[in-house]
Amino acid sequence: MKHLVPPLLLGCLLVACGNQGDALDSAGLDPSANAACALDGMVLADYPGPKGQIRFADGQVDFFCDTVELLSLLIEPEQVKPVRGAFVQDMAHADWQKPVGHWIDARQAFYVIGSSQTGSMGPTFASFSSRTDAERFAARHSGQVYSFAEVKPDMVKLDGGVLKDQGM
Repeated sequence: MKHLVPPLLLGCLLVACGNQGDALDSAGLDPSANAACALDGMVLADYPGPKGQIRFADGQVDFFCDTVELLSLLIEPEQVKPVRGAFVQDMAHADWQKPVGHWIDARQAFYVIGSSQTGSMGPTFASFSSRTDAERFAARHSGQVYSFAEVKPDMVKLDGGVLKDQGM
């Protein structure tokens, strides 16, 4: 019996370590205090509004100071690097001025586009885990609610897109 204990413990440890990757795929990581945006080098902690992150299949994690930047990479057809997970912050629970934590799956999120709230790059897409929270935010700060599937590549172009459309 005592010869069985070490292999059983080793088996439990291997199972726990093997499941760790799955847990990381389902939850975002908080960036360090000096983490910089993968696209423009801006320090995330210096700016208001929801942040984003992409975890690639090779384990690399890229942080973004703005949800539009994250979505532009995630949605654009030329994105070819395999993605394990993409996360944005649920702004129903995070402080707009200094958001920390509250990471949600970017593909399951709802986005308010065209609100009066700004992020690091000016106008941004506010992200929420529920349509109800997104609608409540839109009623307070204006804008329209979109699911991830409704956000199209031309809406997240960093050189224009829906945020630069003065007709909204």
